[in-house]
Amino acid sequence: MTITATPPAKIKNLPSPVTGQEIVLIGVIAVLWAALAVSTPAFLTAGSLQPLLVATAPVALVGVGMTIVIITGGIDVSVGAAIMVCSVITAKTLVGSDVNLAVAVLISVLAGGALGLINGFLIAYGRVHAIIITFGTANLFMFLGLQIFGSGTVNGIPGTLGFFGRGEAGRTLGIPHAFLITALITAAVWWYLRHTAGGRHFFAIGGDAQAARLAGVRVQRRVLLAYLTTGVLVGLASCFVIAQGTSTLDQSVGSGKELAVIAAVVIGGTSIMGGRGSVLGTFLGALLVQTVASGVTQLGWRSQLSDLFVGIFIIVAVGADLLRARARRSR
Repeated sequence: MTITATPPAKIKNLPSPVTGQEIVLIGVIAVLWAALAVSTPAFLTAGSLQPLLVATAPVALVGVGMTIVIITGGIDVSVGAAIMVCSVITAKTLVGSDVNLAVAVLISVLAGGALGLINGFLIAYGRVHAIIITFGTANLFMFLGLQIFGSGTVNGIPGTLGFFGRGEAGRTLGIPHAFLITALITAAVWWYLRHTAGGRHFFAIGGDAQAARLAGVRVQRRVLLAYLTTGVLVGLASCFVIAQGTSTLDQSVGSGKELAVIAAVVIGGTSIMGGRGSVLGTFLGALLVQTVASGVTQLGWRSQLSDLFVGIFIIVAVGADLLRARARRSR
């Protein structure tokens, strides 16, 4: 009797830790920083870079959650209004009280988580498209935030959240704590999405939700988790936003943040159609968006040019994504 040995199956190599899109973004950011350093030598000083990193942190942090949402084929346009609600709740809690940093963060995170649960439950179990639900909840959250604000601003906010702010208390070795925390969370979520079955389920849902369901993925729970995660990160980002400002919080807080977040996600290479994306790309996208805004300001150009440049980056990123999708279909 002859025994034929079966050769062992080849182990597929893991995909590259950094995608082509991310390499391009790193290159673009490096070129921009070099150009700005030549045009405005003050750009590479601590007084310029530290505020840039602080401003990048909340956009990148919310972008991490938004990336997961978009990977599943959804979207959340209510994050700006949710930041408003979390910020005003936290700020009013701080005024005139001895609440410490941990409790303040917990209050904001719980508020954000509750708002995220509302979105997630309606989308996952109501089976209505995410953009419809989140357009509706954006208005509801905005109304709620305005009611909590009352007719004015929140004044006399203490420095409880200074750990996340622009001052000396908000930095370690010159690097802002808000940026460091965002980088750590980005790294953890990147690892989870890349190396765990639960992380891969999000991609499966965005690729084909019905096929994922037949394969045993609990689609509704995963979608709910995506929006809950985004809400929790919105709560933490709201603490960063409060810490960046003065002792006064006005009703414009959070305004336009949803557009900046979605821009960072799309520029970072996440497909708006779902099924593909990277939180590392989003992190770099947020840094690019903020670099453009900072550069336009330092060069003394009109602020509208910042929106123009970001719009061009979005169109290029979406166009590249469509070309990649067409190339895959033609194989």
